[in-house]
Amino acid sequence: MESGEFALSDREFGRVKARVYAEAGISLSDAKRTLVVSRLSKLVRGLDLNSFDSYLDHLERHGSADDQQDFINALTTNLTRFWREDHHFEHLVGYVGDLIQRKPRMGPGGKPKLRIWSAGCSTGQEPYTIALTLLDAFPELKRWDFRILATDIDTTVVAKAATGLYPVSELSGLSSDRAKLFEDAGGGNVRIPLVARQLVAFKQLNLMHNPWPMRGPFDAVFCRNVAIYFDKKTQATLFARLGAILVPDGFLYIGHSENLGAGGDNFRLVGKTIYQARAQNKTRDAA
Repeated sequence: MESGEFALSDREFGRVKARVYAEAGISLSDAKRTLVVSRLSKLVRGLDLNSFDSYLDHLERHGSADDQQDFINALTTNLTRFWREDHHFEHLVGYVGDLIQRKPRMGPGGKPKLRIWSAGCSTGQEPYTIALTLLDAFPELKRWDFRILATDIDTTVVAKAATGLYPVSELSGLSSDRAKLFEDAGGGNVRIPLVARQLVAFKQLNLMHNPWPMRGPFDAVFCRNVAIYFDKKTQATLFARLGAILVPDGFLYIGHSENLGAGGDNFRLVGKTIYQARAQNKTRDAA
């Protein structure tokens, strides 16, 4: 046990697993025990408590909303990078190109409408990649009613993402053409250009909440490397809900190690971890 960490009994670990599952749908395996000790010890110590039991009692009895959110933030994982799983963005460009050629949905102001959701956006690389990729491929989207919703359960990463500021090391491995899409912010940092930042609305959202605050529909949803933290039942429920919030024939992009399982009835597989929603008597013109 590292200095400053607390011992975690089997019973306490069971309480942690039950709580994070109930609050966020996250199914912790026994392999995550060391992670739980490391991340939650800081919170226990910060509250001047002396055990995980006393910490969990505190959350259950009189923990503030911030305390509850800190618990969730501590147990979420936020690994991401720009243009991760590049084939998804190549497919998205082809899809949006087809939408531009066909009669697109129209917004209230008479502009063509495009809505994309990045569910589990972490520190923002995914939604910004969507924005940068599509604006580069289709400059005319600047004149569209085009918006990207980016949500995550972790308030810390959502706040960081909204700044649009990243260390220049984030560009490592990107082509020169892609690196040129970023602005030099000085001090070893790069910034997402304003035209791309303005497309993205960052919000905190727990995917387990029902109903979701937005109605959709979305033309595409990215929900990648999120469901791997859920059990099969929770995954099936989530994917069914995502199918219902997509436009007919819209696309869902998931992580490389994920599959829809029992939640895939309303989708058809069209590419590597790319699924198309089957029409279910839904309209493309909802708000």
